[in-house]
Amino acid sequence: MRGSLQTYMQGPIRALCLFLTLTLAGPVTGQQLGVTQASVLTISSERLFSDSAFGRRILSEIEAEGTLLAAENERIVAELSAEEKDLTEKRASLSAEEFRPLAEAFDRKVQNHREGQRAKLDALARRSEDARQMFFELARPVLIDLLRESGASVIIQRSSVFLSSDLSDVTDAAITRIDTAIGDGTTLDEGTGE
Repeated sequence: MRGSLQTYMQGPIRALCLFLTLTLAGPVTGQQLGVTQASVLTISSERLFSDSAFGRRILSEIEAEGTLLAAENERIVAELSAEEKDLTEKRASLSAEEFRPLAEAFDRKVQNHREGQRAKLDALARRSEDARQMFFELARPVLIDLLRESGASVIIQRSSVFLSSDLSDVTDAAITRIDTAIGDGTTLDEGTGE
């Protein structure tokens, strides 16, 4: 009886051991490939850009240009304030007919400076958006490779997910691969003649 019970239990125990081995081996195999094996992956697109070498370079350049633009704006405001003070002092000694053209010219000058600074700020914002668009176009093949390697059918924005395992987030793996593929993007700019 003891022998038949032992033989009887070996079947289910072997099946359980096989099941556990296959179940536990799946994630290990996926991790050995460097990519989580899942049907749905998540990614933080903001971190993907800002933490990549390409994104850090662009954000640093835009911040530097923004600082220069702010300094230029402060200089212009100081010049215009001095000119306004001078014009205010002249007001007392000029007739309305003499003062009006000066005031109108000053108003046009202020408006021109304001429009010029706004145009520079808009160009800086467009540059940022264009760089982001270029980055995601360049990152697309890397993300497709991650998708294929993981066996996933979709990558979704992490901020849109109500609840998920951190294992489904491939942002860090994507950043590493994108940095390897495109670096900070300076060679791409040189290659296109920009």
